[in-house]
Amino acid sequence: MKIARTKSRTTTPKGKSLKVAPRGRFADLDEDKLRGGYYTSAKVAEWLCGWAIQSAEDVVLEPSCGDGAFLEAAAHRLRELGGKPAKIGRNLTGVEIIPAEAEAATTRLQGVIGKSAERVVQNSDFFAWWADSLQPAFDAIIGNPPFIRYQSFPEPHRTIAMQIMGDQGLTPNRLTNIWVPFVVAATASLKAGGRLALVLPAEILQVTYAAQLRSYLTDHFERIDVIACNELFFEKAEQEVVLLLADGALATASEDNTCRVSLTAAATVADITDVKPALILDRAEPKTIRHDSEKWLKYFLDNRQITFMRALRDAAITTPMSTHASIDVGVVTGKNEFFVLSANQVEDLGLEGYTTPLVSRSAQLKGSKIGKADWRSLAAGGDRVHLLNISKAQASKLTAQLRQYIEEGERKAFHMGYKCSIRKPWYLVPSVWVPDGFAFRQIYDFPRMVLNSSGATSTDTIHRMRSHGAKPERVIANTYTWLTAASAEIEGRSYGGGVLELEPTEAERLLMPAQLNGAMPLTEVDQLVRAGRLDDVLEENAKIILREHMGLTSAECDLLKSVWTQMRNRRNSRRRGARKHTA
Repeated sequence: MKIARTKSRTTTPKGKSLKVAPRGRFADLDEDKLRGGYYTSAKVAEWLCGWAIQSAEDVVLEPSCGDGAFLEAAAHRLRELGGKPAKIGRNLTGVEIIPAEAEAATTRLQGVIGKSAERVVQNSDFFAWWADSLQPAFDAIIGNPPFIRYQSFPEPHRTIAMQIMGDQGLTPNRLTNIWVPFVVAATASLKAGGRLALVLPAEILQVTYAAQLRSYLTDHFERIDVIACNELFFEKAEQEVVLLLADGALATASEDNTCRVSLTAAATVADITDVKPALILDRAEPKTIRHDSEKWLKYFLDNRQITFMRALRDAAITTPMSTHASIDVGVVTGKNEFFVLSANQVEDLGLEGYTTPLVSRSAQLKGSKIGKADWRSLAAGGDRVHLLNISKAQASKLTAQLRQYIEEGERKAFHMGYKCSIRKPWYLVPSVWVPDGFAFRQIYDFPRMVLNSSGATSTDTIHRMRSHGAKPERVIANTYTWLTAASAEIEGRSYGGGVLELEPTEAERLLMPAQLNGAMPLTEVDQLVRAGRLDDVLEENAKIILREHMGLTSAECDLLKSVWTQMRNRRNSRRRGARKHTA
């Protein structure tokens, strides 16, 4: 039976939320999310099954089979290897919680293996089914588990899934996505020597809540290959996904296991699916892993680059940003529409005396410094750079105009939003303080930091930096290096749009010179950055900071630059690829 297109689960587009169905079923969840609205080429399923299934005798599981796209590809693969329909029906198992999807999967399989398809699909929650089944039982496990946030994962399925993770030695939390226990339970279902071939979110490479899973996988397999693609695998979704191929399941897991891990990036989906898996995997360079929370993003680099970055982190000449400064989130208002105002709004609403200068968007930070004149220019240009900041003392004697503005906000139910609702009174914004500098949370090119002499604070779209004692301008000047840029690409996380994002704890891990002995004057840095000449700054600081003060050789500086540019360019090419793909 010819497959035109296959349906696969992935995340909702940005801005959409999942709705939990009654009675713990997923049937009424966002249809784009779980009922097949996101399409991926059937060749991906065929490609994965072609790698995972090696014998007509293989016993195969698809733990979240949906309407049967992967089951159909698996059945074709088993037939290609000489399997008979009746035997395939016994050796192939699919689990699907939604009755209509389970029925569709059975119907789909009938076109390949006839009546024996009737015994393949189990209409059940995978985790409940797994808890009642005998483990391990499978030679190959394939598929594309659903990506659902912890809060949207209904009971009793969530409790069972988290218990399975606990039984396997992992500690889930409220950030754990449903795909994580799927991978854990699938791994535990494999026979010794078995293979796992799954479509997973790229979060597996980088997010903190998947750190335990990364270690779990390297303890359980002889080799793990991750295939990434600049082009998004799913046509509509913003979620970047990767193909995880784990080979040689161990009978007994071990932290001393010398698992080989490699990451391969392709330009297009066709560059993967038009090539036999063995040809791609044979070219992949295996990496030496660390059994810690190290992100797998680093494995896009070659071994020389990885070894160099590890040595730099361990060297006395470097230190984390946290040694020199702390990084904290900006002000969380709960409703920027109400709290973030323009100068005209402040005047028209009579809110003079109740506001604090603010930077509300990274686009308002043009260079490496922002002063009072810069802020006044933003305010005069109509930017929303005033934060409504009512003190406790002021709250006891509100003006009539301010009371009217607050009442208007309540008529619009602004006070019912979560962040506002937990404050008493709701219109008092906490943690309003002026930082020494700003650090970009979302990065397109370089992890820019900006000295703050404007008297402004920031919203949570921009992080706030506070020096631990050194002059703030010295700290910030020393961030304009390939060292900090390269470590940002390793410590941060990027998604389908190609933007690098740094949370405060990640920003505090950025590598800095241990001694702030010198750097290009920040006034000159500011002028060059505003003129679009960032590269000139980095070249000059390579001479002053990296070579003169830190003692790196020219070759080591070039290697450091290559780490930054290689990983940055990979992000940027994915962003361009995503735009082309969805045009």
